[in-house]
Amino acid sequence: MVDLTTKYLGLTLRSPLVASASPLSGNLDGIRRLEEAGAGAIVLPSLFEEQIEHDSFEIDRVLDTGAGTFAEAMTLFPELEDYNTGPTDYLRLVARAKAMSRVPVIASLNGTSMGGWTRYARLLQEAGADALELNVYLIAADTETTAESIEDRYVELVESVRSTIDIPLAVKIGPYFTAMANMAWKLVEAGAEGLVLFNRFYQPDIDPDALEVVPHLVLSTSDESRLTVRWIALLRDQIPGSLAATTGMHTVEDVVKALLAGADVTMLASALLRRGPEYLGELEAGLIGWLREHEYASVDQLRGSMSSASVTNPSAFERANYMKTISTYANGART
Repeated sequence: MVDLTTKYLGLTLRSPLVASASPLSGNLDGIRRLEEAGAGAIVLPSLFEEQIEHDSFEIDRVLDTGAGTFAEAMTLFPELEDYNTGPTDYLRLVARAKAMSRVPVIASLNGTSMGGWTRYARLLQEAGADALELNVYLIAADTETTAESIEDRYVELVESVRSTIDIPLAVKIGPYFTAMANMAWKLVEAGAEGLVLFNRFYQPDIDPDALEVVPHLVLSTSDESRLTVRWIALLRDQIPGSLAATTGMHTVEDVVKALLAGADVTMLASALLRRGPEYLGELEAGLIGWLREHEYASVDQLRGSMSSASVTNPSAFERANYMKTISTYANGART
């Protein structure tokens, strides 16, 4: 009997296969399908800072519109507890998902400023979320913004959210830091129980006919998993807390590689969007088969056995392997 049980953010999961934030987890039917297919946990789509700000703006507009008018005029507007431009629906989704699910439900907040939106972390906890994933999507797009100021803002955001909630906190970040290992350490010191590596920033495109900047979504591929696996292998024995592998998790081989590097869980979105939630069952069966074939009794036994600190040649994850990689490709091209 192979034991797939794993720990993530202090939570016990039945499997390291976690459904990452995507449209599939944005409604109760999708959440039910993901759980029935075998998800170890489910991450809900993000509640965005902009949604919360829009909600506050609309409420202020409603109240200002009624100011100075007859009291009866206020009956034309909805009661505040029923007023809904985004956040209220999201809090309701968290509560209902938690009520129906037997696996951990992880809420997600996406923001960049030090505004009042961080108080929603507490509301998400009160709605029943088992943990919170803070998804920071911050682009340093002007010449006056320094790397230090960006890192400081990340740390301040984590500290602010951490001070607001008691449930576990994960931080989903991108790979574009000058000193990735140091930044990871800072985030854990600031209060994160885990890191999700890596956020996949969507790149806008230009429509040359319409002369417009347009959104452009391309689902990930397995090739993109290598950056994640590399950094998990490097950080596994340096950073206390959980590590989640995301982006490029599509096949059993992708999952196994991430676990060997030291991931506590692997998060899937693109693969499930392509193949449907039921693909989780296929991945689980494949993972069990691989573990049996290679005589592993559990995921715990496998995890981290090929991290940087565990392999005989840790430089393979660092610069020393660069020339070997280039020369290997060049030699192969000549044959």
